[in-house]
Amino acid sequence: MIKSFVGGIVAALLVVALIVAYSTLFTVYQTRQALVVRLGDPVRVVTQPGLNYKLPLIDTVIPIDNRILDLENPAQEVIASDQKRLVVDAFARYRIVEPLRFYQTVGTVERANQQLSILLNSALRRVLGEATLTQVVRDQREQLMARVREQLDNEAQAYGIDVVDVRIRRADLPEQNSQAVYQRMQTERQQEAAQFRAQGSQRSQEIRARADRDVTVLLADAQSKGEQTRGEGDGERNRIYAEAFGRDPEFFAFYRSMQAYEAGLKSSDTRMLLKPDSEFFRFFVDPSGKPRPSAPAPR
Repeated sequence: MIKSFVGGIVAALLVVALIVAYSTLFTVYQTRQALVVRLGDPVRVVTQPGLNYKLPLIDTVIPIDNRILDLENPAQEVIASDQKRLVVDAFARYRIVEPLRFYQTVGTVERANQQLSILLNSALRRVLGEATLTQVVRDQREQLMARVREQLDNEAQAYGIDVVDVRIRRADLPEQNSQAVYQRMQTERQQEAAQFRAQGSQRSQEIRARADRDVTVLLADAQSKGEQTRGEGDGERNRIYAEAFGRDPEFFAFYRSMQAYEAGLKSSDTRMLLKPDSEFFRFFVDPSGKPRPSAPAPR
């Protein structure tokens, strides 16, 4: 019985010793750093990963993240130096470099994010309030982000935090301003298009008027030349006719009569109102074309 009792006590002591030994050890991972607090007072900071010791039941180990943490800031409305309103969506990256100061000032990452969000908004208003819309959106965006990061980092040092980077994800006009700007741009483009159309119409009328004038001049010249050529041709024709008439008057009279028959006796209409003894049909009566003797007038 005594041996069993002693054995139980030894076993219990061994268990207690194991529990105490286990409670004196703690592990610091590579992504963490640890703050050892003894009865509420910070004792030491462990930044190297590995196995470490503490007093059991007295010391408390508070793990603190050693990685780069994200700060997602809600979009804020900022007034630029040219009185333009901007909706700025920014974020930051930071690391806890002084765990003791971090624990004494903010304590947790959630509270640190809240405090840094306030500081980031203030830095954005200060820096962007001194810049114009064009500088924020296009010309000096990198320089402005660097200034915001510098100011935020100076203020975050009081919390044991090192700000790694600050980025402006988006900087746009408010929705109502964007619509107004879009409508103004649309109106300007419509006015510009109307001006181009008016200039094109004016240019088209000028070209059309010039073309009509050129056509009129060309037609007049062509008609003048045509009339001149036609007159020369008629003169030459009359000369040839006169020469032919002088050589053989009878053949010339026969030829002219044949032309008259061809022109007057068409297949579509052969009706004529002539006297029977008309000179028009003299070649039908006599192939030589001699005129018939006229009948004596009645007494």
